[in-house]
Amino acid sequence: MAENLDPHDLFSLPGFARPAPHDEFPAYELFPDVAYEIVHDELLLDGVSRMNLATFCTTWVDDNARRLMAESIDKNIVDKDEYPQTAELERRCVRMLADLWHSPDPASTLGTSTTGSSEAAMLGGLAAKFRWRAGGGTGTPNLVCGPVQVCWEKFARYFDVELRQVPLRGDRYTLHPDDLATYCDDNTIAVVPTFGQTFTGLYEDVAAISAGLDQLHAAGGPDIPIHVDAASGGFLAPFTAPDLVWDFRLPRVKSINASGHKTGLAPLGVGWAIWREAADLPPELIFDVDYLGGHMPTFNLNFSRPGGQAIAQYYEFIRLGRIGYTRVQSAIYLVAEHFAKGISGLGPFELIHGGQPKHGIAAVSWRLAADAEYSLYDVSDHLRSRGWLIAAYPLPADRQDETIMRAVFRHGFTLDMVDLLLADIRRGLDQLTRNPRRTPMTRAEVGGFTHDATPTVPLPSHRRAP
Repeated sequence: MAENLDPHDLFSLPGFARPAPHDEFPAYELFPDVAYEIVHDELLLDGVSRMNLATFCTTWVDDNARRLMAESIDKNIVDKDEYPQTAELERRCVRMLADLWHSPDPASTLGTSTTGSSEAAMLGGLAAKFRWRAGGGTGTPNLVCGPVQVCWEKFARYFDVELRQVPLRGDRYTLHPDDLATYCDDNTIAVVPTFGQTFTGLYEDVAAISAGLDQLHAAGGPDIPIHVDAASGGFLAPFTAPDLVWDFRLPRVKSINASGHKTGLAPLGVGWAIWREAADLPPELIFDVDYLGGHMPTFNLNFSRPGGQAIAQYYEFIRLGRIGYTRVQSAIYLVAEHFAKGISGLGPFELIHGGQPKHGIAAVSWRLAADAEYSLYDVSDHLRSRGWLIAAYPLPADRQDETIMRAVFRHGFTLDMVDLLLADIRRGLDQLTRNPRRTPMTRAEVGGFTHDATPTVPLPSHRRAP
């Protein structure tokens, strides 16, 4: 409740007598409660994050995590000497993740928290580039991958690496081992399988890709390392598909990035980069900072950043442990599979990923399996009118003429909410069938962020192998 700063009602105070500042730096002050109310009311126009099934990010945080975030709002995690216990909690998380992902020696490997999985991915890419150069690599380095999140497009552009993105030929949705020989050469710094693909939610087969690179090397080809982009799958498979081999159990996997603020259940703003062994992180990327009278290695693209997210991540690790994470993540898959069963019976839909733990993350993706008088963009637009945010978008090259939808299920989404969502989809399909649009909607009309982006200045060589 606002303080009684004036005998008049809050909304009759002078700050509300004119529109909020938009373009110029304001000249005058406002009462804090007036400024708060202006910002608060504008944010009412945002979507409800719990109903946003396009995002991968955490949208439910318990009160204890919120308290830790509030108590840590003034802590800069890079100030190791001033906040030594925050640094210690970060180090514990690194060791826990190295153990979770089967590092040969979790106590001695190196890793770091980051602002998110994108920064962690770029650190993994930079380490691969530096290792390639130290091994005698010359010319233009390249990185081979399948359909990837836009962070890899940015990495290639910002750090002068050719991105050899394998197109989706035939009926493929993922990178396959038999693609490697065509795209890899002596300048390939790494192959990047995506363990939890952005477009479909599917896991790429890291073990098969590793075996393919073994065969390539045995036949006289280059010895190419793997960096696993496990932005979402890294916090799911260890608990829900523990027999699935994708991590440091494969010697060719040198580094892994994952997003703590996605399926790691931490609040927004934390990712993790972990290397298989300390020797896999080139020393040229490491800077020393003072820490309790000694030195501590640091390797980040950012310097000042909040410590609360890493602290909250440690809280989640010790609150849940392996048993708790298994229970929580299994509950998310139960929700995803319930939705997959429901969507299969609603319309002319064909599942691409049905939310099975061994095949991908807790998401469901589907396409139109037959001609209809509506498009998936029409379905997405109808759901938006009810508050649900579910993306519809085209696949990457060379299947860009095929449109799909994807719903990502996260901690806090319940079976009851799935049934409400399915009921709204059913009503929307009935309405679109009874009152078809003369022209189905397009992506440009509906919008929706799919974690893909087009560079302002295109570089065609970053899309195909030479």
